[in-house]
Amino acid sequence: MSLWQRLLKRLQAMSYDKLLAYGNAKGERIYAFNRMYRFKLNSLKGFVSLFLVGTVLSVALAACSGGETGSTSSSETPAANATPVAASKDNVELTLVSFAVTKAAHEAIIPKFVEQWKKDRNQTVVFKQSYGGSGSQTRAVIDGLEADVVHLALAGDTTKIEKAGLIQPGWEKEVPNNGIVSKSVAAIVTRSGNPKGIKNWQDLAKDGVKLITANPKTSGGAKWNFLALWDSVIKTGGDEAKATEFVTKVYKNVPILPKDAREATDTFAKQGQGDVLINYENEVLLAQQKGEKVEYVVPDVNISIDNPIAVVDKNVDKHGTREVAEGFVKYLYSPEAQQEFVKLGFRPVDEALAQTKEVTDKFPKLKTLGTVADLGGWEAIDQKFFADGGVFDKIQGKK
Repeated sequence: MSLWQRLLKRLQAMSYDKLLAYGNAKGERIYAFNRMYRFKLNSLKGFVSLFLVGTVLSVALAACSGGETGSTSSSETPAANATPVAASKDNVELTLVSFAVTKAAHEAIIPKFVEQWKKDRNQTVVFKQSYGGSGSQTRAVIDGLEADVVHLALAGDTTKIEKAGLIQPGWEKEVPNNGIVSKSVAAIVTRSGNPKGIKNWQDLAKDGVKLITANPKTSGGAKWNFLALWDSVIKTGGDEAKATEFVTKVYKNVPILPKDAREATDTFAKQGQGDVLINYENEVLLAQQKGEKVEYVVPDVNISIDNPIAVVDKNVDKHGTREVAEGFVKYLYSPEAQQEFVKLGFRPVDEALAQTKEVTDKFPKLKTLGTVADLGGWEAIDQKFFADGGVFDKIQGKK
């Protein structure tokens, strides 16, 4: 063994812990530096030895390099910033935060994804799931609920998480269909026999009709309900004054505002309150699949309820789960996953699937279908209708 090789071996032994710590977590890295610091203070001999070894080694390595210049190595920087790599683990945990009415769909889809990922990557994915009102879920993620993937009721909620610095701009371009992975329309659920004779949106403004719908301040689903009512006037030739007058009459018929769509359904179905309920079409179809007798109307002037999916960049990079999170999101667009959404009442985002006989027989045809874009996009919608002092607050003030 040459002199410089012996010196290199001694240096590696003296500084091994420090080098190892570069790739470890922050706490371990601090511990390693502290240990080296104590070594330097408590061992003058060690300090002098290290200095001499380093000097001799530098000369030896320079001589061996043959005078090469222009090449540098900065391996310390990426190592120091490295995050845990989930792909190196046998098991990986993924946290999905979604709005309430997607629960049944995800519970059907997730086992299929887990099976496929295990087959392809030999890695077991364990899901942590949270469901609730889209607005409440959005605030929870912003306040610290470390979601890896968010599936929310509306793109406006995803944008709020983006503005909080957790999702990178352009998230909707990372996946097909501008990030929309599921969609539905609004439906009016009636009591058995439809005793109030409800046929369309206009009937909800009649005297003596009690309507149950969630609070658009906390529920993404309730925002869709509000917009469906508003747009029903605009799409049939009315102006904003007429739309405001109509929606005001409807909300005077609302005795209670549950916090989310699931609670609104329970208020109507389990507690027996109200004559009619505005809900997602998919929720109605799911209830029927479970054997419940549900009577409902899907107005032919309606709004496309588009639900986006996104990876929460800051969290997946922290957890080292980007690969599996992106894999899950991609899987949700697959024919297998979209078929599960259809089975559970969601209208497909895949146009080929939408044209199949199964789908056309399952969902009523619509005459006019409005979109968020028609109303200026979510930023404009939130500011106009749902911000403090907006149209909804003014309507509530008139009750």
